[in-house]
Amino acid sequence: MTVRPAVAEDADAVAAIWYAGWQDGHLGHVPDELVAIRTKESFWTRAAQRVADTTVLVVGDEIAGFVMVVGAEVEQVYVARDHRGSGVAGTLLTEAERQVKARGHQEAWLAVATGNARARRFYERSGWTDGGPFDYPASVERGTLPIPCHRYVKAV
Repeated sequence: MTVRPAVAEDADAVAAIWYAGWQDGHLGHVPDELVAIRTKESFWTRAAQRVADTTVLVVGDEIAGFVMVVGAEVEQVYVARDHRGSGVAGTLLTEAERQVKARGHQEAWLAVATGNARARRFYERSGWTDGGPFDYPASVERGTLPIPCHRYVKAV
């Protein structure tokens, strides 16, 4: 496994992992309005725009997962289906925590869709604490859309 900053050429692989993982964790747990605007194409656009925030984990010559960190927020953590359960997510989360600390923050945080029980269990097993429900302001073309989530926190 190799962890490295993403480059522009990684955007397609990141988008494919993001799109599949987002559907797994969000369909049925977020408002239909958000699902309607999170089209397949939107993930390719967003992945290309977010290369600078992205760190990838490579197994062999394949991107197995990625994380996006902005400030103290771990915004995205996704693993390709074929690599789930292999330790990729834990390695990415540890890297995200390292990045947050390196940026001078004492606490990292992330948002998890309230109904995404699999992700919530993973974060709790990884030492994160459920700070309670809140509405995450998901970015959409016309501003933000409140998404029911739980805010997870961890001292770094």
